[in-house]
Amino acid sequence: MTRVEASDGVRLHAEFHGDGVPVVLSCGYATTHENFRPQVKPLMEAGARVVLWDYRGHGRSAAAAPGSYTLEQVVDDLGRVLDAASPGVPAVVGGLSLGGLVSLHFALAHPGRVRALLLIDSGPGFKNPEAAARWQGQVEKTAAILREKGMAALTSGRAASTTVGRDPDLPAARAAAAAIEAQDPEAVAEFGRRVAGPAPAVIDELAGIDVPALVLVGEEDQAYLRAGEVMAARLPRASHVVLPGAGHISNIEAEAAFNAAVVRFLRDQGVG
Repeated sequence: MTRVEASDGVRLHAEFHGDGVPVVLSCGYATTHENFRPQVKPLMEAGARVVLWDYRGHGRSAAAAPGSYTLEQVVDDLGRVLDAASPGVPAVVGGLSLGGLVSLHFALAHPGRVRALLLIDSGPGFKNPEAAARWQGQVEKTAAILREKGMAALTSGRAASTTVGRDPDLPAARAAAAAIEAQDPEAVAEFGRRVAGPAPAVIDELAGIDVPALVLVGEEDQAYLRAGEVMAARLPRASHVVLPGAGHISNIEAEAAFNAAVVRFLRDQGVG
């Protein structure tokens, strides 16, 4: 475990496991680095330097002043984590849900720093104004729930399918839930309102991202199946894998199949 200092002084939690090509994994909104724990050992064994981290206001990272929650700052935070993990080495940049969109924004802002992309149960953002407004409204509703009921509201019932998966008794799901519930709901809510909700769409820029990309989506993740198809069609060098029987948190729900697909992709990119 290490602490990385952001450009504005916020302390970011990061973990570096193994040696070799850095593979950074960014989580979905309101979740933590613990969601990607099942990927550490298999990706290390494949020859990667696995980088886990928490967004500002999430997990073990510090909260920030309200004006410091911006997508541009989060992209800069990601760059500083990579600087600490493997300075000067192009990375495989990936993430789930919001983490995938953050990865795309990073690739557009810093193309020379990205060796390949892992886009997991994610999408390119909402270009349609009505769809964007609905998403912002959903984020605002989630923020209100977090402020009223706390983080445990996201790890049980229907909400759990978007944070820890549909089988909360899996060991990885239990560990992820414990880390999610330990977060500061006010900081996570503010991040959602300022970053996750208004994150700009990149659908029109996908054709210019000329690096290998693996688009992974759970077969039963209805909210992102079409988004995965769109990204796979528009990214110039994309592979598309649909994981049978998996929902939104495919890396936990279909851990073995997910890990196998990512390891194959990494080996195709000369990792390991």
